[in-house]
Amino acid sequence: MRVAVLSAEAVPFSKTGGLGDVAGALPKALRQIGVDALLITPCYLQTKGEYLWNVAVDDLHVNWRDRTIRAKAFYSEANGSPTFLIDAPEFFHRSSIYGFSEDYERFAFFNRAALVLLKRIGRAPEIVHLNDWHCGFGAVEIAHLRYWDSYWRNTKTVFSIHNLAYQGGFDAGELWKLGFSSDFERNAFMFNGYASAMKAGLSVSDMLSTVSRRYAYEVQQPENGYGLDWLLRSRANRFVGITNGVDYDVWNPATDEELPANYSIHDMSGKRECKRALLENFNLPVDLDRPLFAIVTRLTAQKGIELIQQVAGELLATGAYFVALGSGDKIYENFLQKLRDYAPRQVGVYKGYNEALAHRIEAGADIFLMPSKFEPCGLNQMYSLRYGTVPIVRAVGGLDDTVENYDRVNNRGSGFKFNAFRADRFLEKIYEALFVYAEPETWRNIQINGMKIDNSWQNAARNYLRLYNSV
Repeated sequence: MRVAVLSAEAVPFSKTGGLGDVAGALPKALRQIGVDALLITPCYLQTKGEYLWNVAVDDLHVNWRDRTIRAKAFYSEANGSPTFLIDAPEFFHRSSIYGFSEDYERFAFFNRAALVLLKRIGRAPEIVHLNDWHCGFGAVEIAHLRYWDSYWRNTKTVFSIHNLAYQGGFDAGELWKLGFSSDFERNAFMFNGYASAMKAGLSVSDMLSTVSRRYAYEVQQPENGYGLDWLLRSRANRFVGITNGVDYDVWNPATDEELPANYSIHDMSGKRECKRALLENFNLPVDLDRPLFAIVTRLTAQKGIELIQQVAGELLATGAYFVALGSGDKIYENFLQKLRDYAPRQVGVYKGYNEALAHRIEAGADIFLMPSKFEPCGLNQMYSLRYGTVPIVRAVGGLDDTVENYDRVNNRGSGFKFNAFRADRFLEKIYEALFVYAEPETWRNIQINGMKIDNSWQNAARNYLRLYNSV
């Protein structure tokens, strides 16, 4: 089976969030179980030259708005799978990956260029796997092309929701300019008086998926469906939840080259050295017996930062450390800085994103906080489990699927979960975790429970293969 994965971002070429991790890892995992998988993604100004191995196609002619744009396609296997990066400076050489008024046009062009490229490089894929609103355009184009271009006749589409809150809305008057002029195409996009690329992908794709079983249920409810719950309910028989995986070649404390010391489930001594190094990294007093809380996140309302704001005083009053890596909304960035200024001997803050530091935080922390308002899948809780760092999460989306609440009676569970989006419920779990942390043997059992869980991409890839076969 040949599978082409299309994504607006993919590690290591580009990343702003979990979509990049998923798109970068899935093709590699598919190939490891025998699938002929490839990845197509844009080549951004931010894409490092070391990842662009050679030019695969230097004359990719794409018909666009009554003109022909000549693009290139770089080739790379830096992520472990054949990858083609669409290089069109007019669209992708920007100061950031997203955030422009014409983002809808940029990604509509990406989809069309990707389909032109697929015809240039070989036989048609049986499956084109499209990710999030950026690729809704491709779903409509393939559905249309199947009726008059024999190349696409047997190609099926799988459309994955990574975050339904972002829907790629734009003025419906732009549809004909983008080449979507038929009634079928227009109806696919139209949503409450405007065009939605997310709605288009959900409407016409052969199969729909999202990144956890719980999130698949949540988005079919009015409170979490962002106006599209009716559509997902109507297609429920073609909608599944598959939890993302973790690339254990990258996230493995036994082999992670970013760590000052490696460790495993059989010998955890290196984790203590990672904690020492992390405290030194943030210029905090080295007290290895004091609990260390951490977050690595985008600082947005989705991530429940307001709950961390509300419990920060009580958390620091316990004497614990708190370190944060992230950037986003100014109100949350300012909160973290003020917290650091208030308690410089307990709080460490890194504003921005640093991949190496993210690894060191996962290894050096004792407790990881993810009190998300909503979380389609989440990856950091799975990184934490792998690294023996106990997560405290809100029981939503993929957090609920991947973290089992600790049961003292049966000595089961890998972390701590709360339900209501309330600071007092969150604080209860923080206190419960601290209580258990004071019992080293019990704490070690929770760590081992988490480290034993198989959240590998090989496991997730097998689930995707079953999905592809069902299509």
